[in-house]
Amino acid sequence: MADKNPRVEKRGVVTCILLGPEFETLDEQRLDTIRQQLLDAAAAANPARVVIDLQFTAFFGSSFIEVLFRIWNRINATPGGKFAIAGLSPYCEEVLEVTHLDRLWKLFPSVDEAVADVGS
Repeated sequence: MADKNPRVEKRGVVTCILLGPEFETLDEQRLDTIRQQLLDAAAAANPARVVIDLQFTAFFGSSFIEVLFRIWNRINATPGGKFAIAGLSPYCEEVLEVTHLDRLWKLFPSVDEAVADVGS
């Protein structure tokens, strides 16, 4: 199966990076194929308002957390920048809670809720 790319779409002023069903597991090997695409999509966001949709992702590890942190760090350094994560599975949400990243990043049940917040 050929690797699919994350889908990037603009919803108002918000850039949404959507990881579909083919991204159920974001292990190191899978992440190697999309890491730069994720970073580039976030860097191109103008204005710097980004939502990452993980509704289909059941597992990610520390390497993906590093990518999220790099995206957030870039967005956070931009005046008016906003960042949120949407659609976390219970396991992925627990990972962010245990690492206390849920205190740093806004988490939403759905992309629409995240866009409403980040776009305002």
